[in-house]
Amino acid sequence: MVRMTLEQIRASKPKIDLTKIAATSEADIVIHMAEDGEDADPALDGFSEELPPAQIRARIGMTQVEFAKILQIPVASLRNWEQGRVRIDPAARALFRILSRDPHHALIALEPDLKAG
Repeated sequence: MVRMTLEQIRASKPKIDLTKIAATSEADIVIHMAEDGEDADPALDGFSEELPPAQIRARIGMTQVEFAKILQIPVASLRNWEQGRVRIDPAARALFRILSRDPHHALIALEPDLKAG
């Protein structure tokens, strides 16, 4: 393998034929995918759009401290989830799905029962 300097790389012509790329139709791409053994139209089973916790919290209009308090979790956990440092566990992900779909009733259900005790 021949090593090239940065100047040589910049001076060399790209090996990509942009005219061929521009002339490739969607039908051509489907044919190529089939030839490669790929499904050109895969089913999107199991896909569900989930809002990140920060967007849910912003929609509801709460601070991190308020949101963590109503969820009865440490603020640090919420921050880690919002910043992507820690993966959200499945139970919390389900709760966020409920909060994103019906925040009014979810917040009512999450309110502490003041009559208990």
